[in-house]
Amino acid sequence: MITVDLRSDTVTKPTAGMLEAMFNAKVGDDVFGDDETINQLEAKAAAMFGMEAGIYCPSGTMTNQIAIKCFTQPLDELIADQTAHVYRYEGGGIAFNSAVSTRLLNGYRGILTADMIEPEINAENVHYPHTSLVVLENTVNKGGGACYTLDQIKPIAELCQQRGLKLHLDGARIFNALAHTGDKAYDYGKYFDGISVCLSKGLGAPVGSVLLADKETIKYARRVRKVLGGGMRQAGFLAAAGIYALDHHVERLKNDHAHARIIAEALAASPAVTNVLPVETNIILFDTVDLADAVLQKLAAQGIHAMSTDKHRIRFVLHLDVHPEQVEHVVSVVKSL
Repeated sequence: MITVDLRSDTVTKPTAGMLEAMFNAKVGDDVFGDDETINQLEAKAAAMFGMEAGIYCPSGTMTNQIAIKCFTQPLDELIADQTAHVYRYEGGGIAFNSAVSTRLLNGYRGILTADMIEPEINAENVHYPHTSLVVLENTVNKGGGACYTLDQIKPIAELCQQRGLKLHLDGARIFNALAHTGDKAYDYGKYFDGISVCLSKGLGAPVGSVLLADKETIKYARRVRKVLGGGMRQAGFLAAAGIYALDHHVERLKNDHAHARIIAEALAASPAVTNVLPVETNIILFDTVDLADAVLQKLAAQGIHAMSTDKHRIRFVLHLDVHPEQVEHVVSVVKSL
């Protein structure tokens, strides 16, 4: 039986070339700043996005939480969409790690605008938390891989600058967004104070994310990372996979997007499916007539593994370990539902 794992783009295995790069990595103690492969990855990612410096961490959750800690003070408030990963899927870390509150907005598929944000910035009043940070997510996981363009980001950045707010990007799937919009990574540095770049999703590295910011922020971020237990030692073996991913796995993301569109078309034609969100990148969200768990069982019986995000909603995520013959199998099974 053909098996297809569509639960997430985090399920990928390192490619042969990536494993070779990991095996040959030159390493040292990163807490002492001696791991040259990690140093290379941090500098490479920072240069790509037009930022001064970077810090390598085990996960995107850690890079996001470090950024929030760097850009806020206790009793502050950040603004984010109500679907935001930093709010929904990071274990309450905003409150626990930074002691700040969260103002949640209802963007369209997770996409916010400056007009939505501006009236939610608190006036200076002892009764209100101090608004200090806006967090955007690109692509939006709960929005079915919806993307911001730089033209949409620019007015938000200008508003933050005018009002003295920091702007952070949860860029867990930022390269998927860039593949879709055609925007340039380097231009992001003009708008964001912090950018979290995940290497273990669409890019296929086994571990790791990089937080990008100015040198002073990254200096403090190293202190926060240490407190959170994220100071790794000879982690250059892992960082080498990230470098390989940035060099070899960015352009191929368009293949995942094409596969997602093929499957989405089949889902849209299925009587078992009531709605398919517009597909921009590698994530498909669709609603089912039957309960999602029942549909997932039928899919699993045919070797297709996925996840539900609501009672009637299922998520498929395409990635580099899904090949054309597997896409054909998914389409065939979807047609039989």
